[in-house]
Amino acid sequence: MKHAGFDKSGRQIFPLRTRLAAVGLALACALAGGAQAQSDRMTPTPIPAQPNAITLGTGPLPGATASESWHQQYNSLFSRNVTVATLTPFLPDPAKATGAAVIVAPGGGFRTLSMENEGWDVARALADKGVAAFVLKYRLNQTPADMPGFERSMTEMFSATARPPRPSPEAAMAGLAPQIADSRAAFALVRQRAAEWRVDPDRVGMIGFSAGAMLTLATTLAGEDAKPAFIGLVYGPLTAVTVPAEAPPMFVALAADDPFFANSGFGLIDSWRAAKRPVEFHLYEQGG
Repeated sequence: MKHAGFDKSGRQIFPLRTRLAAVGLALACALAGGAQAQSDRMTPTPIPAQPNAITLGTGPLPGATASESWHQQYNSLFSRNVTVATLTPFLPDPAKATGAAVIVAPGGGFRTLSMENEGWDVARALADKGVAAFVLKYRLNQTPADMPGFERSMTEMFSATARPPRPSPEAAMAGLAPQIADSRAAFALVRQRAAEWRVDPDRVGMIGFSAGAMLTLATTLAGEDAKPAFIGLVYGPLTAVTVPAEAPPMFVALAADDPFFANSGFGLIDSWRAAKRPVEFHLYEQGG
């Protein structure tokens, strides 16, 4: 068993498995409230104040006509029609800071972002464990500006009969150019301000949920200079991919009853193992 050591400056260093376990524990804490009775009604709400959000400078979404709006569902806040990407830091107490950092990518089918449950709550839990967290509000595909139209579009997206065949990872990445650009800009910003934020630029990873997991994987495969130090994919697709020679350690969690990805095999896990890259996979009986 590997134990924690110390670097030249006297800071404690934990092996990767320990750091990934801490991330997993933080996620469990952040998502533990999901069992409470919640309303699935989408209720429009004013855009909340985000005083610490930093504009990433990737420009407005090309061709966008609808403005950003927010709504509440399941007692949580969601954003949609995001046209300008931002990154919001959640920094740990300096006395607890480990030097590790995680960019957090919420999910929502690239039509909406679960900013609270899969973004801010996760980031706060990570910061409490000494990990600097940065919530990425990436640009989204446009949806109808009116709530009834948006609800219809989401119903169609989640309808099995209307769902188109799932594209290959390569085809999917080709359609994520704006989001990958946002992710790359997020990594560049964190590394640029690493000293200010007490972050080791070589220990910046990424974790994503659902569509955010897709973006995390796309960033790993096609993000060029992003190069995450480690990645976490939570209820994302498990399609086989071509693994880069220096692919980062990967943590994957999925529920066996997930309505989108539970029955697509474990090609992604097999790909990482065949490439002899570190991978940890958790398949839960329920949670979809």
